Amino acid sequence: MTVLTSFSLRAAALGLCLAVVATAAPTQAPNTLSEQERAQGWRLLWDGSSTRGWRAAKGRAFPASGWEIKDGVLSVVETGGAESRAGGDIVSEASFTAFELAFEFRLTPGANSGVKYYVDTALNKGEGSAIGLEFQLLDDARHPDAKAGRDGNRTLGSLYDLIPAAASKPTRPIGEWNAARIVSDGRHVEHWLNGARVLEYERGSEAFRKLVAASKYKVWPAFGERPSGPILLQDHGNRVSFRSLKIRELAP
Repeated sequence: MTVLTSFSLRAAALGLCLAVVATAAPTQAPNTLSEQERAQGWRLLWDGSSTRGWRAAKGRAFPASGWEIKDGVLSVVETGGAESRAGGDIVSEASFTAFELAFEFRLTPGANSGVKYYVDTALNKGEGSAIGLEFQLLDDARHPDAKAGRDGNRTLGSLYDLIPAAASKPTRPIGEWNAARIVSDGRHVEHWLNGARVLEYERGSEAFRKLVAASKYKVWPAFGERPSGPILLQDHGNRVSFRSLKIRELAP
């Protein structure tokens, strides 16, 4: 089930700009910004070599184990597939209201992870992942979660447990780098995968709230409607790698 809305001229302009970025990305060195990106207000969310700007979702420091930084790649260490049981999720120290986030990710066979946004780290102090809207990262062919949920809403690129990514989504083989983007003007949100928009929705709309009420998130009041929050990379116990995490803030 996909929630569709009409585009404003501003959203259409954003889409054009995104397409240009997606075309240029393969020829650009990882973890760098072009002069054009700098002029457009982009900045690196991860510097490619250190833990600066990131911390544990349920702690003040970066996890002592469970994550690896090597050769310009940030990876979750394989620990058997349990959710947030090893190093745990990590979040950006900065919070964002309206933004465009771009990142590259690489899955291993059977892997599960996610990138979350508008995260509330004060929720869920117990076991499991921190709470927020999630761009699902999954090996759809091998991981059982692809067949759970409803109508494919736990597959790669989906808004996890809420809205499935388009069936026509362009994917690259497991072990290769994929390019993803999340664009939010604060209310209107889009997921992009390898240059294609795979879903869009309106946070806080009646249709969105109906989806939440039918999901695992129904236990969290006003889920997904925080005005701002950090970006989260999920530890789901499978080796998943990230690089070229970059963000620019938009006028809400």
